[in-house]
Amino acid sequence: MNDQIPAWVGDKLTPMDKMEVHRQGLRHKAVSIFVVDGEKVLIQRRALGKYHSPGLWSNTCCTHPHWNERPEECAVRRLREELGISGLYPAHADRLEYRADVGQGLIEHEVVDIYLAYARPDMPLAPDPSEVDAVRWIGLYDLAAEVRRHPERFSRWLAIYLSSHMDRIFGALLRS
Repeated sequence: MNDQIPAWVGDKLTPMDKMEVHRQGLRHKAVSIFVVDGEKVLIQRRALGKYHSPGLWSNTCCTHPHWNERPEECAVRRLREELGISGLYPAHADRLEYRADVGQGLIEHEVVDIYLAYARPDMPLAPDPSEVDAVRWIGLYDLAAEVRRHPERFSRWLAIYLSSHMDRIFGALLRS
């Protein structure tokens, strides 16, 4: 796995090997996408072969942009690659920073651009089995309650998003 992702070394953004970035816990760029349909959110269970957080439920998809890739392009690319979703235009919801131990000696220290994408009626899904084990739609408040009750079933970043940043990410949905 020799993926190069944008990471900060000191105050300089540098392309670095993804695994090395996570082993050192370096601050790096990331993208997270939530596909929504009304108050329901599409979540995925990460494939068992993922290098960290395998088998955990998480947001619709998340990734690291390639070097010099714009976050919005990355969001569209990963929706297509992970879930076979095309034709959606994710809207930027927020930029957050968090640091979390994700196990196996790996640390996520992300500056993450978060996007919301509104599902089309009868939107087809074609999850890549090397990325995604399962998908399901769940109400946002039901998801937040489930994460509180059973945090061990969910990715650390999803728990952080819902416990500390739900209003910032989903504010427009929550007020409608």
